[in-house]
Amino acid sequence: MTRFIIRRLLSSIPVLFGIVLLVFVLARVIPGDPCTATYGEKATPELCAQFEIRYGLDKPIYEQFVIYVGAIAQGDLGSSIKFGRPVTDLLLERLPVTLELTIVALIFASVVGITLGLLSATRRNSPVDVLTMIVANLGVSIPVFVLGLLLAFVFAVLLKDTPFTLPPSGRLTAGVSVKPLVDAWGLTALEGPPRAILDFASNMYVFNTLVTGQWSALADALKHLILPAIAVGTIPLAIIARMTRSSLLEVLGLDYVRTARAKGLKERSVVIRHGMRNALLPVVTVIGLSLGAFLSGAILTETIFNLTGMGKTLFEAIEGRDYIVIQGVTIVVALAYLIVNLVVDVSYALLDPRIRLG
Repeated sequence: MTRFIIRRLLSSIPVLFGIVLLVFVLARVIPGDPCTATYGEKATPELCAQFEIRYGLDKPIYEQFVIYVGAIAQGDLGSSIKFGRPVTDLLLERLPVTLELTIVALIFASVVGITLGLLSATRRNSPVDVLTMIVANLGVSIPVFVLGLLLAFVFAVLLKDTPFTLPPSGRLTAGVSVKPLVDAWGLTALEGPPRAILDFASNMYVFNTLVTGQWSALADALKHLILPAIAVGTIPLAIIARMTRSSLLEVLGLDYVRTARAKGLKERSVVIRHGMRNALLPVVTVIGLSLGAFLSGAILTETIFNLTGMGKTLFEAIEGRDYIVIQGVTIVVALAYLIVNLVVDVSYALLDPRIRLG
């Protein structure tokens, strides 16, 4: 197992390098000029010449790439053109928002999707099965931006002043605040990487309020996450439900399942202990690949629900031709993909003992 993980990590290095190279080149060949996007009508030739010198854009593209890779090797992702801040600081500040949204949406999509798929497979061709597949097909068909606007309209406008009303934007209600972990734990004198880790965790409001016992703020933060999580998690949920159904139906038709039933095992035990464990192998793969749907959907979701996370930051960076932020976010997303794929591969051996990751 250890050798497998080390081998996968080493093989990920050229993949990550290729992604960085591809994004670096594409960001510079697309139409648009960061100087014009930054200064607008005030962008004179002299000002743009100084702008290019300041950010190293006057150098040949291969030289820019060598400089950028060298900076990455030292842990420096550069400074944003649009925001005028180090990209690392932006990541530490805004990545927790997207990470929190992704985790909540992933839990929602996985739990509900697997449950619906299980119910549909065990009640094949019943009204429950038909209704579940209709819901799954609708979930796949509705774009994130349409569903997000519909949810905001229904729960914030139509159901306003009812027990079912939900906030349509932001992370917290006005007047509600979350105390940072360093203040809650009396660690204000802490510095260096430990302080950065605690500050990063502090920006994940659900985790922060949960571990520090800020229950009113926790309830408010969760309430603000419901609509964005549903919006970004509905498409993966529908895919997971359909995959669970088809995979479980295939497993329930195998010989060892019929043998288990012939021995007199209860149907619940046959489905849960013998069927679901093998049926989950392709489902786990789908859940891992759904990370892309969460991250790409976060761009639209965070814009609709006014969440200042990596999705909204990336949207603003693309709009302003901020190459440095685009590259930094891409590296983080690529690393997330590689880690998730590694976790998925390792989970195969845990779900099915016959699989050996030697």
